[in-house]
Amino acid sequence: MEGPDALSDLLDFPLLEAVMGRRARRFGLGMEIPSGPLAFTSRAAPQPLSKLERSVLVAAGTGVTGWNFGVPFGPDRPDEHAHYTQRLTGRTMPTAGGFGTPVLLFTDDDGTYLTNTRDSQPSGVSELHGDGGETAERIMAVCRKHTTQLSHSRLDLPAAPPHMLEPNTWMANAPGSTLFMPVADASEQVLALMAMAIGNGNVLVDDSAGRPAGDLEPFISSGLLDDRKRVPLSVLQQMAYEANCSELAFMGHNIVLTLQAMGLGGLYFNGLNRWSVLGAFAEDGIEGLGFRFERDERWTMPNPVGLDGVYEALCPPYHADMGAAVRAFVARKFGSGGTYDPAGPGPWKDTAGVKRSVTPYDEEFVACLTEVAQHVYDTHGRFPGTFSTIVLPGYVQAVHLDTDYYDTYFQPGAYLRSHAEHWQRWHADPHP
Repeated sequence: MEGPDALSDLLDFPLLEAVMGRRARRFGLGMEIPSGPLAFTSRAAPQPLSKLERSVLVAAGTGVTGWNFGVPFGPDRPDEHAHYTQRLTGRTMPTAGGFGTPVLLFTDDDGTYLTNTRDSQPSGVSELHGDGGETAERIMAVCRKHTTQLSHSRLDLPAAPPHMLEPNTWMANAPGSTLFMPVADASEQVLALMAMAIGNGNVLVDDSAGRPAGDLEPFISSGLLDDRKRVPLSVLQQMAYEANCSELAFMGHNIVLTLQAMGLGGLYFNGLNRWSVLGAFAEDGIEGLGFRFERDERWTMPNPVGLDGVYEALCPPYHADMGAAVRAFVARKFGSGGTYDPAGPGPWKDTAGVKRSVTPYDEEFVACLTEVAQHVYDTHGRFPGTFSTIVLPGYVQAVHLDTDYYDTYFQPGAYLRSHAEHWQRWHADPHP
């Protein structure tokens, strides 16, 4: 049945049943709990997700669903469309201010992949047209188009501390499972918030040092900044981190709700060492995802900054300095093909007119944003200064549920009808 019929059945699954029926169902086919009152050895071999099952979950996490509507108004430019939005691509999860930095990494028995739909160009305000199966196929096709295979092997991650918390060693990243790892770029998130703050005349203050974040007096004298309006850098960076974590958690929760509707097991959890996952221990032979790390004697842990040529942060070493990073940030908004390029598409009836209303940042604005960003980098040796550049707060694991385990130990109702009927609905072979 795998294909359009399975998708149609999925689309008919009630949202509230998925919400109310959501549980962490960890035990998949091929797994073993070695001892204790719930000791159990699966009688089946591990069964990886099919390509269709995996595609559905990727689309649930980061599928392009049309245009987002941007932040329409800002008091700093009352006669223009607001300049805050970084991307107009609408995806399945919300993103603060339309900044849209996250991508989705995942790994299974066939390899490790990255899906980056953040700059995909939708076909219209909504991709939800045609019948449900047609829409789902279209959204999945966009995800497949924007997926890069990073390796032909499962994520290299030892099932032992300090790489994995002890309660997860028996099941995390196990054979047959698919592990999803949503990540975000905090450098772009912080620059976007800084641009919003500066646009509204706020003086960014290095509150740890008790002074402005850089030489901002020229910008106060010119009137770009208002000395009576002050924003602590610690607060702005905390806001950025919280926004990143929220967006990534929404991606994960979308996947988890879809697990319920599909009848797959799995859970959202955070018991893996993010530095191990990203690749900080490569010199010890643990490759992880292969991210580049920067090191500094001032830091307790190395700082992940990106995957070379695939997903690179807006900071050194990918840019010579923060001035170059700021110019790249500005180009994403106002350059050729950028968010506010009038020649590009968008959600409005008069898209070109709305985009033309947004005045590009002038040289003084760019210089001010550069001054603050470089101050952070010079002070801390990284950007942002107070947390990692690449954010990875949690994971989702998907498995084919071993219902025998739940039937053996749990009262009736431990899993949903979708789990009971999964094999007959999603696979040609009705038994694992």
